Amino acid sequence: MPPFDYKAELARIPHEPGVYRYFDATGEVIYVGKAKDLKNRVSSYFVKSNQHDRKTIRLVSQIRKIEFTIVHTEFDALLLENQLIKRYQPKYNILLRDDKTYPFICVTNEPFPRVQTTRRIDRKLGTFYGPFANLKPMYTVLEMFSQLFTIRTCNYHLSKDNIEEGKFKVCLEYHIGNCKGPCEAKQSREEYDKDIEQVHHILKGNLKPAQDYFKSKMLEAAQELAFEQAQQYKDRLDILQRFQSKSTVVNPKIENADVFTIASDESCAYINFMKVANGTIIQTHTVEVKKKLDESDADLLTMIIIEFRNQYGAEAKEIITNIPLEADLKAEITVPQIGDKKKLLDMSLKNVLYFRRERQEKANAEASASASKKDRVLIRLKQDLQLKTLPRRIECFDNSNIQGTNPVSAMVCFIDGKPANREYRHFSIKTVVGPNDFASMHEVVTRRYTRVLDEETGLPDLIVIDGGKGQLSAACEALKGLDLYGKVPIIGIAKRLEEIYFPEDSLPLYIDKKSESLKLIQRIRDEAHRFAITYHRDKRSRNSLISELENIEGVGKKTAAKLLKFFKGVKKIREASVEEVADIVGADRANKIKAYFTNMEQ
Repeated sequence: MPPFDYKAELARIPHEPGVYRYFDATGEVIYVGKAKDLKNRVSSYFVKSNQHDRKTIRLVSQIRKIEFTIVHTEFDALLLENQLIKRYQPKYNILLRDDKTYPFICVTNEPFPRVQTTRRIDRKLGTFYGPFANLKPMYTVLEMFSQLFTIRTCNYHLSKDNIEEGKFKVCLEYHIGNCKGPCEAKQSREEYDKDIEQVHHILKGNLKPAQDYFKSKMLEAAQELAFEQAQQYKDRLDILQRFQSKSTVVNPKIENADVFTIASDESCAYINFMKVANGTIIQTHTVEVKKKLDESDADLLTMIIIEFRNQYGAEAKEIITNIPLEADLKAEITVPQIGDKKKLLDMSLKNVLYFRRERQEKANAEASASASKKDRVLIRLKQDLQLKTLPRRIECFDNSNIQGTNPVSAMVCFIDGKPANREYRHFSIKTVVGPNDFASMHEVVTRRYTRVLDEETGLPDLIVIDGGKGQLSAACEALKGLDLYGKVPIIGIAKRLEEIYFPEDSLPLYIDKKSESLKLIQRIRDEAHRFAITYHRDKRSRNSLISELENIEGVGKKTAAKLLKFFKGVKKIREASVEEVADIVGADRANKIKAYFTNMEQ
């Protein structure tokens, strides 16, 4: 892709409302934005200024292409921006996604409609109400419907022809009084649809039509002296009134409004939405939005208002907020200072602040729990070993040799109770001849901490020696030679009974076998043993290969080592050409090596 010429890009952008898209070098959309004036907004990103935060500077550095779409109004730009963010999910945009899909109540589009819950929205299937962020209110409404109406729950396709042909039979729901049997034409479609009409009213938050409906039915039954039926309608009217009394009722003068409040910190914004219909709060939802760039509260709230009003089907002509908004949202924006609207706003803001405090306390508790769990083991180890400081850095040494061949040692390092693999070291024994674990331990401890002192990389909080009193004494002598003895705690762990030995103490310490601190020491010891054994096997394998190559005339240890270092194995040497081997050891030796392998194959 050619170098990005932002001046040429800016020259073609008009002074019109619209939506712009930034692309990176791979052609991926990395940001979508809206603007009243595209040219002014996009140009502001490329002005050399200290006003941009670090994330915005990083965004601008990645832009390699700009596309834009002109729209008629600012409101159209808001809608298009929302759609494009959902489509492309750019990494620098706030993605309005929840951890889960909230359920809706759907009144189906079919003969004798059903009322059911779903998490999949297909507007062709019916009318959807929701989403319900809290499931309890949803199930309360559904339970009320089962008490008020006789709505079918079967999956039959109750077309006129199917019913007339007698394809279906009434089920148990009919016999226990939960359904009136429309499948056998025992209930007319007109009567059934009257119940469904009341369901729609209630789900829209308008209880008055349903109350009037049951009241008229009650009076009608009473006039016909059907007192038992009249009592049934009265019971249903009471259910509606109890449901209304449990709802949060606001001043009836505030018939329909959408309430949005926001509170934010450096990394997140917390937004509450309340949908008021017919003087009652019928839905509420609070979300946490993680900031991607240095978005303002007004920009964040505008984005959420567009999303939530679309998601909840909110069409109120008034939006009540706690901060002024300049965006055209096709509704009157109100920031009340006194009165009932201010009380409603305060209720919403109270929910936001509670939600924010709850999230922050949860995050702090999780961080504290994680830290305390990590430190708990170290604190226990500090207590068991009577250390003066918390052993955050622990280094453990182990020797490995088989019948005195290829002796090696290894050191592993654990930081905060976890392996720090980059700090691991292995040692080839240089000054000790034969199988002498004590002398080998003295050598590697001396070499390790001589280097630490020279490079000033910092001493550990605890040294663990894999072995009993003999290996521990050898390590202590090494520390004495470096004037470190007594300055760094050191212990030995014997494998047989998992005894812990301290310097100059003949009696071992037995830590409870179930103790977390002993399990940590064992884990460190086992890791050191594994690391030492692995290195020992590698070295033994390498030495056996060198021994095989030494059978060739003119090839000694150095030449064999040089060949293995380059070709990584005898097989590769055997397969290499004479010229390739000659580049490493010369033509004469190369011919001898190839002749050796040729004779072996015959």
